[in-house]
Amino acid sequence: MRLIRFGPRGQERPGLMREDGRIVDLRRHFSQIPDIGRRFFEEGWIEKAAALEDPGAVCRERIGAPVPRPGKIVCLGKNYAEHAREGGFERPARPLLFCKTANTVNGPYDPIVLPVSSGQVDWEVELAVVIGRTGKRISAADADDFIAGYTVMNDVSGRQAQFADSQWFRGKSFDGFAPMGPCILTADAIGDVGCLRLTTTVDGVMMQDGNTGDMLFDIPFIIADISRDMTLAPGDIISTGTPAGVGIFRNPPVVLQPGNVVECAIEKIGRLINPVVADQG
Repeated sequence: MRLIRFGPRGQERPGLMREDGRIVDLRRHFSQIPDIGRRFFEEGWIEKAAALEDPGAVCRERIGAPVPRPGKIVCLGKNYAEHAREGGFERPARPLLFCKTANTVNGPYDPIVLPVSSGQVDWEVELAVVIGRTGKRISAADADDFIAGYTVMNDVSGRQAQFADSQWFRGKSFDGFAPMGPCILTADAIGDVGCLRLTTTVDGVMMQDGNTGDMLFDIPFIIADISRDMTLAPGDIISTGTPAGVGIFRNPPVVLQPGNVVECAIEKIGRLINPVVADQG
């Protein structure tokens, strides 16, 4: 099942996207359904939506980010060996965690706005896990029970700020620096998440072409590691790292410019298509 949010920015409503692209407006069936987030998962709306037999209708409305205000966006650095190697980094001994703030959330087809305060803006295609249940000290064996589904995220990165600050918080957390979507593919529908192709193109040129099978730490291990120290809640996002091919480590470096179009795709889930624009403010 593909969960989506659709409608004008700030007015999105939850829906289902069928295999043929038709959309089911969940508010037509359930007037009290909350937006996709903590209450949505806690109150069992995935199961209620799954029972619908509505084939949906053709819809031309904008698709928004599938989780509008996650409580946490926990990200992994250097979780693909080749990406660590291209940056000249040591292979991490345990998951290297950082965060992105909720203001980074952006739609799957909305613009990436280049900040005025940091150049060298870069792309990172990532498989993102959407948490569906509250959990603390979750075992790796039980981790799948806490996953609602998966989505595509571009961990857009302001490298100038990232490197100047000697830590990653600001460079990762500019407004709109986490395009995600186009859907949440529910956990029961994705199959083997350990063998999914991830790609990034910029203006049609392939930049990243990796596979989740190359992760240093797999998803059950990541969930167990994070939840040792912090409670995971429904609607939280875990973004699991990026394969090799980012722009800053190319020779010469390639960074995003106004007019570029970045496409990040993961098989089975879908693709993000984001134009890059200058900040007009």
